[in-house]
This record gives sequence, structure tokens and C-alpha cells, in this order.
Amino acid sequence: MPPKISYRFYPSLLNTYSRFLQGKLREQELLDRINRVPIPSTEAQLRGVSFEDAVLKGIGEDQFDFNIVQTVRRRLPKPIVKTQVYCQYQIGDALIYGFVDVVGRREAVDLKTTAHYEPDRFLQDHQHFYLPALYHWGIRQMRYLITDFEQVYEEIYDGTSDFTGQLEEVYSFKMFLNEHRELITNVKVFGGKR
Repeated sequence: MPPKISYRFYPSLLNTYSRFLQGKLREQELLDRINRVPIPSTEAQLRGVSFEDAVLKGIGEDQFDFNIVQTVRRRLPKPIVKTQVYCQYQIGDALIYGFVDVVGRREAVDLKTTAHYEPDRFLQDHQHFYLPALYHWGIRQMRYLITDFEQVYEEIYDGTSDFTGQLEEVYSFKMFLNEHRELITNVKVFGGKR
């Protein structure tokens, strides 16, 4: 029987912690994200959501380059089994949860937008934990379709990929949370308890 869940994380929160470890965020910014302090969505975030809607739902397609939208659509799995699939994966007493954009027969696909793409950008992404969460669907690889709105790139990860870095960050994040427990108001990260 798996251990009782004491922590609940979504991948983007773990990715935020990763940026903190790299010195790209201050501690207070991280605490604000943990506590879900409302911050306005950036133009880039809104554009990313709009792009996903254009590709998957056909909403607002005219806002984007036709060829980019079509290229991404061609690279989606055929057939698409389901979109916006809820995933959860337990690592010890931590539950990683969230949604993956697209599930095909053998792969999950997540759409990403960026101002500047560099190869292996998602190598250490915590969304990789969706892969073992989807094994029961027959999913064997996680593919990222990425655009900078000029080109389309892809990164593919499978069950043999090394997730050691992400696992270490999960354990490190748990320690960070416990060390800062008195500053955490979002009790959900502690499994719903303070």
C-alpha cells in the first residue's frame, strides 16, 4: 500500500522551485507562488493559452501564423484519444497532479510556447511525471510540441529517460516547505493539512 499523501504538487510549481534553485527567482516570489498569491497573467502566458485554444479547439486561429498552427496540428497524435487529461503520480508521500494537453494511443503531448527556444529546454521539466501516471493508458512517451511562433520544435522523453534531477527536486522541495511551514498559507501543498 502506498504511503499516505502528505504533499500535493503540480508540475509548474515544481518547475518554479527549480527556477528558484537556479537563482532565477527570489525566495519571496517562490513563497508567493506556493501560496497562490494572485499575480496578473503575462502577455506571454495569455498568448500561450490562446495558441493552445487555436490548435486544439479552432478558437482564435486568425491570431497566429496559419502555417505554425497547421504544423503543430499535423504533429499531434492520430487519433487524438482525449484532450486535457488529468494525471496524478505518487512519489513516496508526494502526489504530483495536473493535466496533459493531448493523449494519443501511445504518447502524451503537451503544447508549449516560448519567446526563445533552446534544445533540451524541457529536459528537466516536472511534467515528465505524467508519463508513469499514464502507463495504464498505454502511454510510453511524453512529447513536447514547442513553438516560438516562427518554427515548431519537439522534444521526446520516454520511460527510460533519467528523471533523477526531478526526483531530487521533489525531495528538496519537501524540505523547503517544512523549513518554511509557518509562511505557507496554501495548505493543499501539505496534503490539505497545516
